[in-house]
Amino acid sequence: MTSFVTGAAGFIGFHAARAQLEAGEDVVGIDNLNPYYDPKLKQARLDQLTCYPGFRFEAIDLADHEAVAGLVADVRPQRILHLGAQAGVRYSLEAPFAYARSNLTGHLSVLEAARALGDRLEHLVYASSSSVYGERSAVPFKECDAAESPASLYAATKRSDELMSASYCSLYGIPATGLRFFTVYGPWGRPDMAYWLFADAMLAGRPIQVFNNGNMERDFTYIDDIVEALSRILADSPARGRHAIYNIGGSSPVRLLDMIETLEAELGVVADKVMLPMQPGDVTRTFADTSRLEADYGFRPSVDLATGLAGFATWFAGWRSR
Repeated sequence: MTSFVTGAAGFIGFHAARAQLEAGEDVVGIDNLNPYYDPKLKQARLDQLTCYPGFRFEAIDLADHEAVAGLVADVRPQRILHLGAQAGVRYSLEAPFAYARSNLTGHLSVLEAARALGDRLEHLVYASSSSVYGERSAVPFKECDAAESPASLYAATKRSDELMSASYCSLYGIPATGLRFFTVYGPWGRPDMAYWLFADAMLAGRPIQVFNNGNMERDFTYIDDIVEALSRILADSPARGRHAIYNIGGSSPVRLLDMIETLEAELGVVADKVMLPMQPGDVTRTFADTSRLEADYGFRPSVDLATGLAGFATWFAGWRSR
């Protein structure tokens, strides 16, 4: 069994690829190693993966559709796990064309490569985002809820990916599943995420920026829960042409100030907080309804925030001292 993993040097891509390799499968990964955050972290993840004999890596930009198509045609994977994207909500205000290139053109590259595989492809699983739900007061967020008012360009591209995928599934019989991730965190995470930014600033003695005066809630989801869900879903072989969407979230929203308090306890440092207004593109809360995931795959994320942040804090201390 061979899986083709995009964004293999990214946070979720690295963990997912490693899980497939540890299960004895072959993984062909691609990533463009862009400098959105420190490429040294991405390379360090790749160094971990290259220890596995079943891993092959190619530095390819998703928007290079000919390169993606050529590699997929050469490898002929049974599964595609598409996790590569231009991440970050706020950065979409600064570099909108980066999102169009990676998240729209890049997603189309993967869909075309999947189409060319025909019946060889057992499952295409791709990353969407909880951001597609936008700002809303009705909770929890359900997959059947309308998602037509994205609060950021990033969210708009992810919703577009879902619509593009639904079209390709209907037209070409591709079996595909989109996953709406809710605030994923943990070891080997992304330096642009709040928990990482807070930990780095706190340990360096710098103040932390707390937006919306801390009056936000996030449905934090630990990376191990994400990987377990991904592994179960990727191993499935849905009917040809089926397109499904699932939330993957902890279903236990946490106030931002409570998250900071938990992180303070794990790091043994009291944060110097600078309260700031809401930032453009942000939403007040996220809250996943995971009943569909539990019904279809028998899984519900279960790692609580204190346990997850303890795992991150242990890893982060080692990373900072490297």
